[in-house]
Amino acid sequence: MTQSRTTPPGDAAPQSPTLPPVEQKTSLKKVAAASSIGTTIEWYDFFIYGTAAALVFPALFFPDQNPATATLSSFATFAVAFFARPVGAAIFGHFGDRIGRKNTLVWTLIIMGVATVFIGLLPGYNTGAFGVFSGGIGIWAPTLLVVCRFFQGFAVGGEWAGATLLTAEYAPEGKRGMMAMWPQLGVAFAFFLSSGTFLVFSLVAGGGADLDSPFMQYGWRIPFLLSAVLVLVGLWIRLTVEETPVFRQTQAREAKEAAATAAADRAANRATAPKTLPFADALRFQWKEIIIAGGALTSLFSLFYMGTSFLTNYATATLGHSRPFVLAMGMIAALIFGAAIALSAMYSDKIGRRKVIGTSVGLAIPWTLVVFPILDTGSTVAFGLVLFVTLVIFGIAYGPAGALLPELFQARYRYTGAGLGYNLAGILGGALPPLAAAAMIGAGNTLGVGLMLSALSIMSMICIFLMTESSKNVIHADAEPDDSRLVATEMP
Repeated sequence: MTQSRTTPPGDAAPQSPTLPPVEQKTSLKKVAAASSIGTTIEWYDFFIYGTAAALVFPALFFPDQNPATATLSSFATFAVAFFARPVGAAIFGHFGDRIGRKNTLVWTLIIMGVATVFIGLLPGYNTGAFGVFSGGIGIWAPTLLVVCRFFQGFAVGGEWAGATLLTAEYAPEGKRGMMAMWPQLGVAFAFFLSSGTFLVFSLVAGGGADLDSPFMQYGWRIPFLLSAVLVLVGLWIRLTVEETPVFRQTQAREAKEAAATAAADRAANRATAPKTLPFADALRFQWKEIIIAGGALTSLFSLFYMGTSFLTNYATATLGHSRPFVLAMGMIAALIFGAAIALSAMYSDKIGRRKVIGTSVGLAIPWTLVVFPILDTGSTVAFGLVLFVTLVIFGIAYGPAGALLPELFQARYRYTGAGLGYNLAGILGGALPPLAAAAMIGAGNTLGVGLMLSALSIMSMICIFLMTESSKNVIHADAEPDDSRLVATEMP
């Protein structure tokens, strides 16, 4: 069975470029640096929240609840960001497709930095911050935490699509996987940094879980406040990068078409139709790509967020491992994770995105069923094994994903379409499973967690079967990625 998306008028087939090539003033090395460093900072801010949600926030912001309920409430605030991400994807996608990838990415970085610094300054429910509000601010503490978390998610919703487009649209044909791995590597770098900063300040300030301990009083706040310095570095780097050649070509073509349309309308004495919104065009013409791509990546998000924030809490609160040990394991796992991203991204240029991502999801189906039986042996070796294998499986698929989504969408709404697909997967795999898992763990049902994760992997595998290979798609401004039709005519 073959099914194709609805195709907008005038774009029935790929066309040869009709515009002169745009001069490329920015080197590929600078593009790689701008995307990876900026993404590292964005995800560092995102991950330190996840680490704090596992280690600090249950006691600090939900002190009147029992430990299981406090953990569930803490992860509920963590999940808020995933519901904010599609909003950010739609809004930043609109501006990214209208005013450019680079300018939009500057704003995602600023918003993320401000929200993260505010979290570091928040008083707790019953405790102050740096000598202010010494008695806490009550219900306002978790309320403001949720607001800040919403803006973190809002910023990340616009970050990933823009960063991957920045690299993919600069990449030479046949090298998109290799170029688009750089923003993906930012996630591994960020996980390393977030685990490392919490480890350092946990050791320096004292790792006690008591609210009066130095770590709980101020040590956990310092990684959030350091974000301000990192954001300034990221802004300086991003402001030195030129807009992508593909976007500049798209602008030139659309200006030429708009002028021709306006002239024809004036000659016919009729009103010129208003320009359509990228969000509306993406949903109208490529809604299937958004849904199927989101479904294909859902398993990966569930693996990653379960393997980072959730397992951090489970290892310390349930298994009794020390906080420094868990954070140190996170740093080692981040390095292995980064290697998996790089190798799989480059290999996908040779054999295709679909096969590499499908391999990862195929491994996830049985692995998720044995994660908790291995963990519940209680050994430190078992925890390290679970963390390393989980992030390697995720990394195998995450590397090619940076090239996959930009290849599926037309240039004029590529930022919007890629962002919506990616963040749909974030909701399905990153927001809901940790909440469900926390509830199941509280009821002593670890088997249910494994079954849930395996079921998500099966769903993702079905979506991957429905996709056709995208690595040969042409993504310049004058070509429509016709090969991105989602229902495959043959299985891999």
